[in-house]
Amino acid sequence: MAVVAVVLTALAAAFTAPAMARGGPRTGPTRPVYSYTNAVRESVWVDTGLHGEGNGKRDRVAADIIRPREPAAAGRKVPVIMDASPYYSCCGRGNESQVKTYDKSGKPVQFPLYYDNYFVPRGYAVVLVDLAGTNRSDGCVDVGGPSDITSAKAVIDWLNGRAKGYTSRSGGKVVKASWANGSVGMIGKSWDGTIANGVAATGVEGLKTVVPISAISSWYDYYFAQGAALYDGGPDGLASDVESRTAQANCSAEQRRLRDGAPRDGDWTNAWQRRDYVADAAKVKASVFVVHGMEDLNVRTKHFGQWWDALAAHGVQRKIWLSQTGHVDPFDYRRSAWVDTLHQWFDHYLMGVDNGIDHAPMADIERTPDHWTTDTVWPAHGTAATKVWLDPGSANGLGTLGVRPPAAGSTETYTDDPSQSENDWSAQVDQAKGDKVAFTTGVLKHDLRLSGSGTVTLTATASTTSAHLSAVLVDLGPATIRNYSGGGEGITTLKTKSCWGESTAGDSACFYDTAADTTNVNYTVFSRGWGDLGHYAPSLHGVRLTPGKPYTITLRLAASDHVVPAGHRLALVVAGTDKGLIVGADTTPTISLDLTRSAAELPLVGGYPALVRAVGPGPVTHPAGRTLPGLRGAPRVSRMP
Repeated sequence: MAVVAVVLTALAAAFTAPAMARGGPRTGPTRPVYSYTNAVRESVWVDTGLHGEGNGKRDRVAADIIRPREPAAAGRKVPVIMDASPYYSCCGRGNESQVKTYDKSGKPVQFPLYYDNYFVPRGYAVVLVDLAGTNRSDGCVDVGGPSDITSAKAVIDWLNGRAKGYTSRSGGKVVKASWANGSVGMIGKSWDGTIANGVAATGVEGLKTVVPISAISSWYDYYFAQGAALYDGGPDGLASDVESRTAQANCSAEQRRLRDGAPRDGDWTNAWQRRDYVADAAKVKASVFVVHGMEDLNVRTKHFGQWWDALAAHGVQRKIWLSQTGHVDPFDYRRSAWVDTLHQWFDHYLMGVDNGIDHAPMADIERTPDHWTTDTVWPAHGTAATKVWLDPGSANGLGTLGVRPPAAGSTETYTDDPSQSENDWSAQVDQAKGDKVAFTTGVLKHDLRLSGSGTVTLTATASTTSAHLSAVLVDLGPATIRNYSGGGEGITTLKTKSCWGESTAGDSACFYDTAADTTNVNYTVFSRGWGDLGHYAPSLHGVRLTPGKPYTITLRLAASDHVVPAGHRLALVVAGTDKGLIVGADTTPTISLDLTRSAAELPLVGGYPALVRAVGPGPVTHPAGRTLPGLRGAPRVSRMP
């Protein structure tokens, strides 16, 4: 039996030893050759260097670890897949809301999600970190701020020998991560993925890759859209949902700081600056695999768009998946392909496997439910920001969207109706109602693809001292789409299960299967932009409006990738409060738009020629498109959040 054990250990080493240890790159995938049942399961509390609770003691954050036993016994070190989250006790992770569980001695038993079941047998350690102020960690929740980021970064520092870890929350023996090779990949959905973005933006050594799923890139943009509130509450309310009992008792001062630093007037503050990871994109050293639902109305698609553009501007290696879902993990809408791709991604960036994932198509995009296409770069080749004019047309409220500029003096007028939503506007787009103005192309002669982020510049005059504006792009035509507004945000959970890795009695590798939840529609809203007219200046410091005075604001349309097919029409609807998606202003103004000083700039694949081909000829002289970020040079792989 001893001989058999030695042989098995040798085989395991041959399968999973990093390339550097054997003098050359590996081409084959890592294999499940290690025992999951006998894996080491332990907890370590890492010193963050912070004093969040104000008790004079340095905070420690809990890291629950599962790692294969065999490599350490053979004197070899392993890389780490890490998910830092505030949700491990309060709310759970994944479609089945799994929480961490422990035995009577406090030893971890269940590690939520499938990362441990699948990757530990393949030679990875999985580390699940309780963010400061949650579950078994010290400190205070600060919702994406320095404490959140530092508590996760400290664990990477410990894995690389730069921070101290202990065997208990208070006291205990010093413990070193002698089993870790220092290479870390962070992953997570929503708040978890947000932390991955934030830690990457510190440039911490040892973080090789991050996989942010439906993640925030700037917390201001989670709560506001250019001054218009997206939610009634602020980060202090979110903190209270996840903090531990200890934090509830000791962190009232931090709660006050969160509340005071995030006033509901929509102004930019130092608190938002400290939670803006886009501003620090130049520091990112890790590769980034972005995943987002294009109909995510929780963490809205502006987050991935601005993050992606900033990463592209700084040459960060990257990849992207865009689905038709809302706030959903790819494990629950494209499971087999997702696990296989993620496996290749981690093998390459954490194990050094030369599997070609870094030269694969940059983008996977879901066109119709379960039908995907790929692009070598994203935004797609040939995409240019192209000016599209807003012409009033022949009837009030029914304008033309296209290549022809409006006549001098052209205007449109509407009155904000906070009871109406983008769905109401889209369903009534051809009706001349006073709550909106709509601009549509004719029936398209050819497909028209939009890829990336756009803008709508509006010169608006309000009748009152405040006004919120909405601009939405709509594909007018019949389609079958994922039912992103349904309870599953585009998926249905089935009664069957499939297994992804190995199980124990306390931690199953089997998860409920899902299927696409689809619906038939006559229109599809695929990009949105909102703003407070008083925040027209780029500084995001608002003013009260002077009634009768024109102001010019550029609304940023959230990133998307959508093909409006031939036979459909493209519409831009401009209105006031988008019910359910932004909070109304404190007045309900009538707005007059000066169309000669208003226009959209849309990310059209093929630019102006593609627009003319789709909608028909326009003026001989046309506005030049500008190249979008990320297209220069050779392709590279690139209500709780």
